[in-house]
Amino acid sequence: MFLDIPPAILAQMKYLEEIDARDREDGTPRMQRLRQITPDTGKFLALLLANTPAGPVIEIGTSAGYSTLWLALACRQTGRKITTFEVLPEKAELAAATFRRAGVEDTVELVPGDVRDYLPQMGAVSFCFLDAEKEVYAACYEAVIPKLVRGGLLVADNAINHRQMLAPMLNRALTDARVDALIVPVGKGELVCRKI
Repeated sequence: MFLDIPPAILAQMKYLEEIDARDREDGTPRMQRLRQITPDTGKFLALLLANTPAGPVIEIGTSAGYSTLWLALACRQTGRKITTFEVLPEKAELAAATFRRAGVEDTVELVPGDVRDYLPQMGAVSFCFLDAEKEVYAACYEAVIPKLVRGGLLVADNAINHRQMLAPMLNRALTDARVDALIVPVGKGELVCRKI
């Protein structure tokens, strides 16, 4: 999966990595930056997703689609699709262009909107990657966990570098009897919750 990344996907990954690095150095305002995961986090997510039970895959917080590309690799390998949600119209436009150029539109459904408006109508979920504004993590966690299939995963980014801000949600997850959970020191820290 990691050695045979199709050229169109690899080119988009490299392009977004360059933009993200530049944004972090040139003073681009926080909300305009891509603020994407690290490549090792992408590999970690793809590895986790490839080993989850069958079922729907969702991503909360698309940005320009970098993490989605990693998840799409695992979805293709396991014969699934991913639905990704992005609230900012300008980021949704960037993501749509990313998916078109990478040739993953057959695997990725981009929904411009707030996942919390869609979750009540959604069925079971096998895998969820949460990388949105930190203020919505707790609400998203509480909405997704009941939807996870047995053995399904919720992975939340920034569990180490935003640990103080996320402390109530992290403490809830780490003591939640519905899941086995731990924080993995990959990238900026990944909270991994497996539905019992």
